[in-house]
Amino acid sequence: MSILDRLAAFFVVYVQKWPTWYEDMWRATLVTLEITAGAFALGIVIGILVAIGRLSKMGWLSRLCFVYVEVARGVPALVILFLIYFGLVPLGIVLNAIPAAIIGLGLSAGGYIAEIFRAGIEATHKGQREAGLAVGMMPGAVYRYVILPQATRIVLPPLLNMLITVLKDSSLASLISAPDIMLRAKDITSSDFLPLHILLFAGLIYFVLALPLSLTVRRLEVRMRRGLGARLA
Repeated sequence: MSILDRLAAFFVVYVQKWPTWYEDMWRATLVTLEITAGAFALGIVIGILVAIGRLSKMGWLSRLCFVYVEVARGVPALVILFLIYFGLVPLGIVLNAIPAAIIGLGLSAGGYIAEIFRAGIEATHKGQREAGLAVGMMPGAVYRYVILPQATRIVLPPLLNMLITVLKDSSLASLISAPDIMLRAKDITSSDFLPLHILLFAGLIYFVLALPLSLTVRRLEVRMRRGLGARLA
């Protein structure tokens, strides 16, 4: 059998299995997107609060936020996921797989996002904070209306990169039985005995989901470099 015949036989499987695989993988993709969106949103909230805490003049709060960042970045996301899903059971806290995945991945991402926002906040000119306070704005209002809008523009590219990371890390949710892409791929592999086909299919889905984000990051980085070059000129 020639190479072309083998390739044709390989791709024929997708034609034959598409009606059943499509429905299963579509539902799994929606679950993956739900986990990714929930975890990233939680990570954003945690990241902003922790970043502000890191820059706080209250020493205990700054140290507490520092410890959280180091733990979140130093402990694998899978360990945090297992702690949320399995470790809380003896304490009487039982979570379903999807909420546990969102919380676990959100806590893990929060440490990285906190550092992204901290860098963005520190990149804004200190004089703008002082000017906001000078005109009578409260510190919280200065952060909300002056600092964070400017910091968001700076941190947008790394934030989108972090979103891609959370999307890929969402595959870990299959290990706590969340019905995402990887768990459905495993189930289909067990029933159809076509691991290469289904894993390539799953990888293609992740690629299609991540590609628009990756292209957006590149475009934003180009625009930021052009803007910086124009200001320096």
